[in-house]
Amino acid sequence: MVDVTSSTTVVFDLGGVLIQWDPRHLYRKLFDAPDEMESFLAEVTTADWNAQQDAGRPWAEAVETLVAEHPEQRELIEAFYLRWPEMLAGEMPGTVDVLTELRAAGIRLVALSNWSAEMFPVALERFDFLSWFEGIVISGEVGVNKPDPRIFAHLVGRFGIEPAESLFIDDSPTNIDAARALGFRAIQFTDAAELRRELVRLGLLPDVRAGSRTQQPSR
Repeated sequence: MVDVTSSTTVVFDLGGVLIQWDPRHLYRKLFDAPDEMESFLAEVTTADWNAQQDAGRPWAEAVETLVAEHPEQRELIEAFYLRWPEMLAGEMPGTVDVLTELRAAGIRLVALSNWSAEMFPVALERFDFLSWFEGIVISGEVGVNKPDPRIFAHLVGRFGIEPAESLFIDDSPTNIDAARALGFRAIQFTDAAELRRELVRLGLLPDVRAGSRTQQPSR
């Protein structure tokens, strides 16, 4: 349980919390067999490989490095870069509604996301709600990923955030643990409904049920 009734800032992760990103949205179009797709994503375009782009490695370098290891897979590897926007499926169901409520309540909003600096403009153009944030820290621009403490320190310094008076929301348990170790209060995101329940419990959003009353018929 987290007590954040004194929170003045809410820090959102983006991918997996507000935005649906998954390479499978693209690669289902390129593979007929799901097991072959999963093998490719697990063994070729791995999460560790992609994380290096999130930490600032240029995509052109990343592609050529991987093609050198898997020359027979060049076209599929290049698709990860050339068709990257197809990996964005849209908003996470319901979470932008929660963000809308926090914005209407006057809560200070910032974002901290592991994201390639080259690809983030795609998201900025597609999702209008990103303009609601006071600021967004992108790992590819900083050159270091969550859960590294340095990116949290960058966030704190850039926006003058007091961790103990802030709430951090992320879908990764590793990132949640890192934030808590640095003094942030944190919620691990699972879905929008649970997130809203937590925000109500913490006093950051009103309980819409509290004001409802069963109306008795007039006599």
